[in-house]
Amino acid sequence: MKDIPKRFPEYSIMHKTILNQIKKLEKEDGSFEVQNKIKMYTLELKNIEDMFPENFFEKEN
Repeated sequence: MKDIPKRFPEYSIMHKTILNQIKKLEKEDGSFEVQNKIKMYTLELKNIEDMFPENFFEKEN
């Protein structure tokens, strides 16, 4: 099991902020530019999740 990163509070806030930004972008028109932003945010979200123990962040539907 992985340990929680030293900068846990910062990463936790970043995770929530990025997740909210993805939700906001998904409500937009779906242009190529918006899709690229969503893809970029999703990759960053995965990087943050990989730093934490498995199932640390609850998956929202």
